Amino acid sequence: MYLVVIGWLYVVLMMAVAEALSTQGSVLGAVITFLFYGLLPVVLIIYIGGTPHRRRARQAAEAAAASAAAAASPPHGSGHAAGDTVAAERKEA
Repeated sequence: MYLVVIGWLYVVLMMAVAEALSTQGSVLGAVITFLFYGLLPVVLIIYIGGTPHRRRARQAAEAAAASAAAAASPPHGSGHAAGDTVAAERKEA
């Protein structure tokens, strides 16, 4: 995928250079051509193309955090002290 991106940026750069060196073109037009016809679309395509990778990385980080939290909690999982919470009733004689 990056080979296509590099090729596209090269073509757009050559278009911008041709526009800058043309007698009817300008450097400002060349910069605008490079930005709006080359750089911004490429950045957008790379961002959209990288979405699945970012999603997998986020899910892996969440799973690692959940497994670390599960390993740190007590086996019963409640977080409260084990034992009888109600005092035993004492019989009077």
